[in-house]
Amino acid sequence: MSDEQSLRDGMGLALSGGGFRATLFHVGSLWRLNELGLLGKIERICSVSGGSITAGVLGYKWKLLKFDGNGVAVNFVEEVVNPLRSLCSLDVDVSAGIEGMISVFRSISDMVTAKYEEHLFGSATLQDLPSDAEGPDFTIYATSLQTGDSVRFSRNYLSDYKIGMIRNPDISLATAVAASSAFPPVLSPVILEPKGEWVRLEGAYMFDQKEYRDKMVLTDGGVYDNLGLEAIWNNYKTVLVCDAGAPLSAESDPPTDWPKQLLRALVIISEQTRALRKRRLVEDFIRKERQGTYWGVMTHVNDYQLPDAIAKDSQLTASLSKMRTRLNSFSAEEQGHLVNWGYALADTALRKHVLQPGVSSGSWPVPDYPL
Repeated sequence: MSDEQSLRDGMGLALSGGGFRATLFHVGSLWRLNELGLLGKIERICSVSGGSITAGVLGYKWKLLKFDGNGVAVNFVEEVVNPLRSLCSLDVDVSAGIEGMISVFRSISDMVTAKYEEHLFGSATLQDLPSDAEGPDFTIYATSLQTGDSVRFSRNYLSDYKIGMIRNPDISLATAVAASSAFPPVLSPVILEPKGEWVRLEGAYMFDQKEYRDKMVLTDGGVYDNLGLEAIWNNYKTVLVCDAGAPLSAESDPPTDWPKQLLRALVIISEQTRALRKRRLVEDFIRKERQGTYWGVMTHVNDYQLPDAIAKDSQLTASLSKMRTRLNSFSAEEQGHLVNWGYALADTALRKHVLQPGVSSGSWPVPDYPL
């Protein structure tokens, strides 16, 4: 973690992984951030996996957003919400899996990329994200299966700190999002042969090993950091974290066969890493070393002790953290509940810990499915 004196005064937002569940939960959270006039004040948005689907659309559409005098994008629903909800009604993982398995020339990850191109990004590249003068820095995380570290995609650079950086990369936005959401083993890996001049970074001790720069083998960004937190945590005094990650379920009779036992062990390792990051973040909030707040799909809204919170804990809200994390079709009801839950928790967490007292609660963005 960076020294407190080196932190910037600005605000950063981290969007976690969690498949389409995360995509929809983040939609609701961004919806409330926009209504509160905070969306345009965020300097960097980092994302992994399902969060990168949401962040990718927000970044791609940023230049089309029309902000009013209160800093609210009045066309946020049309430009951001509707395309994402439309995508989340499709069976992306199954169709891509079938097409990838029967294709001689294209992999499953190629097919996922093609789905993102068809339904979200077209031929857009990372250069279509906003510049520093136009909006936030969008950083999309993948994980390198070669170096074991995070790989960052942004308008300004592609980087793996062990091997270096390419400035202003000409990489499709769909490819970056597909790499970030390439959940192993089925949707992974994404093979990238980046074009451009590599620049040696301080500490890039593998820079001279050209094979790592010629071909990058990438998997889900959540393998390295499922909160998408690192670049926010290390740079900003105000940190907002929106977490839709899957909880680790207890198993009274865990698998003992080697493949399933190994998978269970990997899930436990991932869960503990995420828990450690979350614990250190909360400790920073308690010590006043950071400002901001955290909200997650498993959060108990009653714990905020906000009298006018829009939602209350219930069996329904508890069930949302157990919803699947696949990239398959979510019904209108499932979508409405997840969007509303992300909205309600963002509203409560921000009004409790970030905003000045007196801000009124919001109202359900998807009124047909209140919580």
